[in-house]
Amino acid sequence: MTQHYTLIIVGGGPIGIACGLAAKKAGLDYLILEKGCLTNSLFNYPLNMTFFSTSERLEIGGIPFVSNNVKPTRPEALEYYRRVTLSNHLHIHLQEGVKDITRTGDQYTVHTSHASYTASHIIIATGFYDIPIRLNVPGEELPKVVHYYKEGHFYALQKVIVVGASNSAVDAALETWRKGAEVTMVVRKEKIGDRVKYWVKPDMENRIKEGSIKAYFNATLKAIREQEVDIDTPDGVVTIANDYVIALTGYQPNFDFLRRVGIQLSDDALLQPTYNPDTMESNLPNVYLAGVVCGGMNTHVWFIENSREHAEKIVQAIVEKKEVH
Repeated sequence: MTQHYTLIIVGGGPIGIACGLAAKKAGLDYLILEKGCLTNSLFNYPLNMTFFSTSERLEIGGIPFVSNNVKPTRPEALEYYRRVTLSNHLHIHLQEGVKDITRTGDQYTVHTSHASYTASHIIIATGFYDIPIRLNVPGEELPKVVHYYKEGHFYALQKVIVVGASNSAVDAALETWRKGAEVTMVVRKEKIGDRVKYWVKPDMENRIKEGSIKAYFNATLKAIREQEVDIDTPDGVVTIANDYVIALTGYQPNFDFLRRVGIQLSDDALLQPTYNPDTMESNLPNVYLAGVVCGGMNTHVWFIENSREHAEKIVQAIVEKKEVH
């Protein structure tokens, strides 16, 4: 028989885990479903990444997060969320992706890669890091093009293009350059992004100013070939030799999944999901949104520190509904 839960949480990142903690505290029977490893998005962050936020702002469930420095690193965050999950014996299925959610009356059926479950309430906390915003240029499908960056050693002594001007792009450019790569940045706007970490931004700007890293501003990548690329610049198309392209142009939520489930999205470029900010309930009854997925294409609105409160808000709404019935 199909197993039934009061609550199924889609997504095993920090916010999904926070929702599990809140559900357990409230005595709800729940299940967290994660298509990858635990905190899959954080796992895919660069190996040496340092968070912009301090450790206490990344805490969930009131459980202290102690890091060696004020701003924790990726390994410290992975360790923290893993220990929170294990020590609280959270009910989570990893490597089990949710394919679809269908509604029959006041009950939902969650179809996964492994099984099907029914639930009275659903929380969608799927984040945004799994789907890169593509360049849509010829040659993007070549093996030399990546949309995720892990660490710099691989690119030593190679000619590297880094596309983008956000934290991830700046980190990749600096790290690969320090490992001996010949780095060229292609930046769509006129300068490095204003949101770049304040202790990194001057380093990047100085490397560009001294010529250690070449940067084309107000520019876009026009075409990618095996051994070279074309860059569309204000002075015309420039062709340069190239071994690898690291395209860090941002990521987006899985809008196809949201539409398939029945979540209404705004008809503008933001594709903002519909939800009640007081309860986080979407246009679908008893289906809630939590975390960065709430922002649609505006992925700079919600972070761990300001969306962890979604967990308590949603679970409180579910408990109140159950008490009414």
